[in-house]
Amino acid sequence: MIVTPPPSAVGTAAPPLFIGSEIYRGSSYGSHHPLRVPRVSTVMDLARALGWLPPERFRQSPRAKPAALALWHQPDYIAALQAAETLGEATEEMRHRFHLGTLSNPVFPQVYRRPATGAGGVMLAAEMLARSPGTIHVPGGGTHHGLPGRANGFCYLNDVVLGIRVLQRGGVGRIAYVDLDAHHCDGVELAFSGDPGVRMISVHEEGRWPFTGALADTAGESAFNLPVPKGYNDSEARAVLDGMILPRVAEFRPEALVLQCGADSLLEDPLSRLALSNRAYLEAIRALLPLAPRVLVLGGGGYNPWSVGRLWTAIWGLLAGHELPDRLPGPASDVLSTLGWNGGGRAPPGPALLETLLDPPREGPVRVDIRDRLVVLERR
Repeated sequence: MIVTPPPSAVGTAAPPLFIGSEIYRGSSYGSHHPLRVPRVSTVMDLARALGWLPPERFRQSPRAKPAALALWHQPDYIAALQAAETLGEATEEMRHRFHLGTLSNPVFPQVYRRPATGAGGVMLAAEMLARSPGTIHVPGGGTHHGLPGRANGFCYLNDVVLGIRVLQRGGVGRIAYVDLDAHHCDGVELAFSGDPGVRMISVHEEGRWPFTGALADTAGESAFNLPVPKGYNDSEARAVLDGMILPRVAEFRPEALVLQCGADSLLEDPLSRLALSNRAYLEAIRALLPLAPRVLVLGGGGYNPWSVGRLWTAIWGLLAGHELPDRLPGPASDVLSTLGWNGGGRAPPGPALLETLLDPPREGPVRVDIRDRLVVLERR
């Protein structure tokens, strides 16, 4: 398929911006939850240790107000989320109606403030990008499972949907959404099914929760879904990038590109069986950046604190134009050395996750299953 890239943006793009918050430092879903591990705070610390996050590139994330969250979420659910934080627990009605206080979506001290801060950062980024071209990294965003009236899959709010809706409200007509998380973006697909102004592309592990995003699922002709088998490697990711993601984004000629970079497709992640290196994500991002004048890069899943921190920091380094070191300097390595699983009995990492930023390439055969599925998508 021969495609033409979109026209260059009018004017000069602002320097890349990082939006973060201290609310992620010490904030945890609880000692038994996969999100007990530090993630966004690690990225901020690691980027600063590398000299990559000067004050002029950093913006504190605001906390979205209930009226702003109502752009996607139902007011009674937002009120219940606030009430759960105030009470410190979920009532029976909250558990039944809103799925709050469950094993997946527990009540913790910042159960409203933390997701509202993530949403606020993404919505701020979307507002800024709607006004002018640029690239913004919000690693605290990417909660792609959240539903209008309930929590879902560790996601209390859906900042992805909120961000895309802000872009639309700001006059951005064509938005491409590319999701590299190991889990399918069910909440985002629900929001934009049949919307001709949004093209959704999701590559996710087959047979894994939420068990949506089948190859034949087109979301009203707005989505391309590619479930991949366990062991998905860098060579296969490159074949998918070249054979499906890049041509489908480029032919859409997006005015904005939203990338969800959930780190749970990495080999070390405990909640998937995929086998990517962080180089595969960087290769995809590097290739996608020229295809839209506005780029919003989010986090998402990822439950190994070392691999998440290294990936999202490397992404910021790439976006900000820094040379990515194979071996970390002492202060940066020290940041990784202070991390832990915070419970769960998992083994500590090997030296590579403490001393390097980039993984070794994880190449392998491109399996017939993946080639066949790419053919199906190419024919659509």
